Amino acid sequence: MTALGKQGLAASGPLLSPVAAGVWRLDEWGFDDAALAAWVEHALALGITTFDHADLYGGFTCEALFGRWLKAHPSRRDQLQLVSKCGIKPAMAERGWQVKHYDTSAAHITASVEASLRHLGTDYLDLLLIHRPDPLLEADDVADTFRRLFEAGKVRHFGVSNFTPSQYALLASRFPLVTNQVEASLLHLDPLFDGTFDQCQQLRVRPMLWSPLAGGRLLDTAANPVLHATLQQVAGALDVSVATVALAWLLQHPCKPLPIIGSRRLASLDEAAAACRLELDRQQWFALLQVALGREVA
Repeated sequence: MTALGKQGLAASGPLLSPVAAGVWRLDEWGFDDAALAAWVEHALALGITTFDHADLYGGFTCEALFGRWLKAHPSRRDQLQLVSKCGIKPAMAERGWQVKHYDTSAAHITASVEASLRHLGTDYLDLLLIHRPDPLLEADDVADTFRRLFEAGKVRHFGVSNFTPSQYALLASRFPLVTNQVEASLLHLDPLFDGTFDQCQQLRVRPMLWSPLAGGRLLDTAANPVLHATLQQVAGALDVSVATVALAWLLQHPCKPLPIIGSRRLASLDEAAAACRLELDRQQWFALLQVALGREVA
């Protein structure tokens, strides 16, 4: 099978693979060095070259776990793209954080980037995202921080995660953003109707999607029996898996989203790659939307 090609995230954005591999639960997968290498190499062989991180994943451990592989294979750095996120401080007494809060100060963003670079074993991030909207975010201060990190060569592109369209517009008015990473799936349709996908298409900025399989619930008959049955019907007609259909449904949206696959299973990477080559017909697409909504479209 021919490997997937990279695609631009925005007019001035990075070239990323059409789906990304997520490492949110890498600390739970029980990988030794050989298993981690096999997972990363399998993704790369498929053309899934973008890896989605965040500083706090695994209690601030997952970047270092992934870094074991990259530090052992530094020549591979130019063949992959590293995305990370920062700004969330969970309640952690050992760090002096008594209450979960957000921090988008220059000091915290800068320190988070330095830690991510150190843990991953790289000189730069391809993309840095503000992980959650911060009510105390000062747009000019964040823009200045982004500019300094770019000029220092430590981060090449910037975006946000979980921002509303108005929150995105505010920060984008101060500094060029290349994505908004949001939750979207057949069990979470909000971005289709709350203006998020509309804004992305308007600005020609592709969103990244977390939990595109609803944390695996789309693969569970009990989560939504009618939706699962429809997915199975379409999958059977196309001779692919339910996961491939669910991902292809998202990929077909004209804002050209980039789903993130967070599974240790090599087969999940195969299914994601297959989704990039699958096109549903319009009736199949709307049949799935109708069942997900629980009603006909108006």
